[in-house]
Amino acid sequence: MPMIDIYATAGTFADTAKLARDAAATLMEIEKVPNIPMFRSNTAAFVHELPAGAIANVDGESNYVRVQVLTNSGALDREKQLAVVRQLTDLVAAAAADAALSERTWVLLTEAPEGGWGLWGHAHLNAELVAAARAEIAKLQGN
Repeated sequence: MPMIDIYATAGTFADTAKLARDAAATLMEIEKVPNIPMFRSNTAAFVHELPAGAIANVDGESNYVRVQVLTNSGALDREKQLAVVRQLTDLVAAAAADAALSERTWVLLTEAPEGGWGLWGHAHLNAELVAAARAEIAKLQGN
């Protein structure tokens, strides 16, 4: 149930709502989590539009995008890490209608420590999240 933050200069993306939905759906697909309300409701992306001049490299260039992905510990193995970086980079460039933006997009993968994933007012251990998902699947299946 990752959280995704996308930072870019205002006006970079024509449709920030679509970008947010697509980023969340992409990450859910890469993680291969069950398509259940628990994951659909708690996998989200936030697009942060920053004023001109709020982003700069050493030379003062500001046409960059930063994507921060926060997951619970161990959610992404190496194959999934590579897929997240590639697919979110491509998604950002497509949403900006600027293929060259893929060369100026930074994707940072961060894991919350065990017990550092808060949901429903509780700091969950990974085992608790797995148990909650299994309980929801059983409930949806009528078991």
